[in-house]
Amino acid sequence: MHRSATDPRPRVLHLAQPVGGGVARVVLDLTKAQLTAGLRVTVACPGGELAERARELGAEVRGWRADRSPGAGLRDEVRRLTHLLGEVRPDLVHAHSAKAGLAGRLAVRGRVPTLFQPHAWSFEAVGGVTAALALTWERWGARWAHRVVCVSEAERTTGVHAGIRARYAVVPNGIDTEYFTPGRTESRAPLVVCVGRLCRQKGQDVLLRAWPEVLRQVPGARLALVGDGPDGEALRRIAPASVEFAGAVDDVRPWYRAADLVVLPSRWEGMALAPLEAMACGRPVLVTDVDGARESLPPGQAAHCLVPPGRPGALAGAVAGLLLDPELRASLGDRGRRHVQSTHDVRRTAEAVAELYRELLGGRPLMSFECRESIHS
Repeated sequence: MHRSATDPRPRVLHLAQPVGGGVARVVLDLTKAQLTAGLRVTVACPGGELAERARELGAEVRGWRADRSPGAGLRDEVRRLTHLLGEVRPDLVHAHSAKAGLAGRLAVRGRVPTLFQPHAWSFEAVGGVTAALALTWERWGARWAHRVVCVSEAERTTGVHAGIRARYAVVPNGIDTEYFTPGRTESRAPLVVCVGRLCRQKGQDVLLRAWPEVLRQVPGARLALVGDGPDGEALRRIAPASVEFAGAVDDVRPWYRAADLVVLPSRWEGMALAPLEAMACGRPVLVTDVDGARESLPPGQAAHCLVPPGRPGALAGAVAGLLLDPELRASLGDRGRRHVQSTHDVRRTAEAVAELYRELLGGRPLMSFECRESIHS
């Protein structure tokens, strides 16, 4: 696992599973920036949207067969990855999310500089014995990560309090503020939009339980769930007629711009991308008080934009209150846009990751990671 003698440019291997949603977006943002900076970039993943888009960007893409969750196939997944590492010979491995972090660290075992980015801790997503096993692994596996990259200080604090002794770095999530821009598409009635994978983590079931009370206070309000996922059928069974299931969309900006309010009622996160995207589009957001949420909001907005997770009553009251106060929504949207521009631009994120790479590669100079082209174009 060493640099090619004929090409001195460092080679970065991004290892990812899952291959959609926020994880894919982060990998693609970094890939775009790193290719522009002159690095050689390989993305290893089980196909899907991530592989397709990374190939379009000009990265080398390697197929790595792996299920989303740990299981009986883990040994073969690690074996395949070990073989792939021998072929790619990366200078640095950047593993994204729990499954890639598990298999990647088992395959590399610290032999080359390794970054692990949890994108929310695995032990928060499960319960009982499974959570205990996940936590035990994270404590053990931290020795094989030269840096554990958290997307919020709250995510780092969760890891520390859980007994994960690691060399942490906090790099807040960023989004492309030149792609996500304000615009307004008027809707016929007050419109609430929730963007995210239809799964327990994102909490759409809590929002649906809150929705009848929202309708009682704001008759005629509409709710749109944008995204797909494993809980889609179950959510449709409990949704009233005023809820629209938009499915997965190629361009989410029209939904943000049409929204009077964007809501993400997550049960856990590291730092969600959807609220950042919505704020970049000038829309007010309402999020649950999970890891990264407070840090993603402008100072002073928590009182209006933050609710406890898993509480439909509190969520309903906050949604209705914001829908009934257009002046407050306009102010929140304006301040949110300015905050994201100054704090969560993807170019800042890419440069912070580049600095970590420089440290781990022994201070070898890298070209500027500034990238003015959008990965969405």
